[in-house]
Amino acid sequence: MNMPPIVSPQEWDAAREELLVKEKELTRARDALAAERRRMPRMAVEKDYAFDGPAGRVSLLDLFEGRRQLIVYRFFFEPGVAGWPEGGCPGCSFMADQVAHLAHLNSRDTTFANVSRAPQADIERWKARMGWDTPWYTLTDDFDADFGVDEWHGTNAFYRDDDGRIFRTYFINSRGDEALGSAWAYLDMTALGRQEDWEDSPEGYPQTPRYTWWSRHDEYGRDPDAEHLQQIARVRAAESSGS
Repeated sequence: MNMPPIVSPQEWDAAREELLVKEKELTRARDALAAERRRMPRMAVEKDYAFDGPAGRVSLLDLFEGRRQLIVYRFFFEPGVAGWPEGGCPGCSFMADQVAHLAHLNSRDTTFANVSRAPQADIERWKARMGWDTPWYTLTDDFDADFGVDEWHGTNAFYRDDDGRIFRTYFINSRGDEALGSAWAYLDMTALGRQEDWEDSPEGYPQTPRYTWWSRHDEYGRDPDAEHLQQIARVRAAESSGS
C-alpha cells in the first residue's frame, strides 16, 4: 500500500487541525440539512394500512405505540430474498445490527419498527437467532409500494397529530441509510428532530436543554442521579471554556 508519510507529533497535530476545519463544516451542514427536514411539507397518509404483529392485526397508527413519531425500516426478509427462510437480506441484517437502543428514541416520543413480508413465526425465529428486540410487523397490503420500499430497502418517518391523523415527513434510502443507526441520526430525519434547545426548529416545537434528557437506557422515567448531574455540569463547563 502507498501509505501516507510518517511525521512528528507537531506535524500530525497541524494536519489534524486542518482536517478538523472541514469536519466542523460538515457537522454544520448536517445540522442545517436536519433543520430543513423539520420544515419539509408533510404528506397526509389517506389509506388505512394493515400489518400482522405478534398479537394479531394492527394499523399504521398502532405502530406508533402511542408516541408522536414513527420510523419504519423496510427489511427484506421474505420468499424470493437470498437466504430465505433461514435468514434475511445480509444488507438489511447489517443495518439492523447498528440500530441504537430503542429506549433513547422512545424517550424522544419516537418509535422504531421493521416491516417485512415474512410471516410472524419466521420473524420471531429470525429475531431470536440475531438477538434483536425491534418491533417487527408483516406487510399485508401496498404499504411498501406506496412508500417507495417495494423493491429496495428504505427508511420512512411519520408523524401523528392529536386527532390521530398520520403524515409522512421524510424518506431515506440507498446510500443515505449508511449514516443511520445512531439515535442522533434517526432523530435528525424526523419532523421534530432531537428536540434540543440549540436546534433551529420552527416556533413551538418541543425542545429541552441538551444533555439533560440523556440517560442510561434502563433509567428513563427516573430522576437523574447525582453522577448524571455532575456529568452534565462537567460537559457544560468544558463547552464554556472552549475545550
